[in-house]
Amino acid sequence: MKPIQTMRLEIESRSVNEAFARAVVSAFAAQLDPTIEELSDLRTAVSEAVTNCIVHAYAISVGQIYITASVYADGMFSVKIRDKGCGIDDVQQAMQPLFTTRGGERAGLGFAVMESFCDRIRVRSVPGKGTCVTLYKRIHGRSEN
Repeated sequence: MKPIQTMRLEIESRSVNEAFARAVVSAFAAQLDPTIEELSDLRTAVSEAVTNCIVHAYAISVGQIYITASVYADGMFSVKIRDKGCGIDDVQQAMQPLFTTRGGERAGLGFAVMESFCDRIRVRSVPGKGTCVTLYKRIHGRSEN
């Protein structure tokens, strides 16, 4: 299905930009009149995906994060968060709860959180070239509750 509207954003992989990305995607999703819970779920998932880019993809450098959000006529909302960082060697392993390559304060729950707050996620990665995480969330909105 083709989106009825799309928004693109490019930001640097700096911690300060995580909140900005979350706010921009939320504002764009507002046209679907989401419930507070739906908006909160979306914000949390986007936050986790952008944080992964900052912490993992560009761990030793600053790079670009590309975000594309799309609205579909059936109420589906998608957000693609893409980087050109280090990539993920084993996506299936990385998506397992508690798995982390960073240790320390990292809990290894980023993908699990994204999955719990979205209807579906897709992760594609090529080591040395980057990762693309696409989040799908159906917005039922306030008018249907």
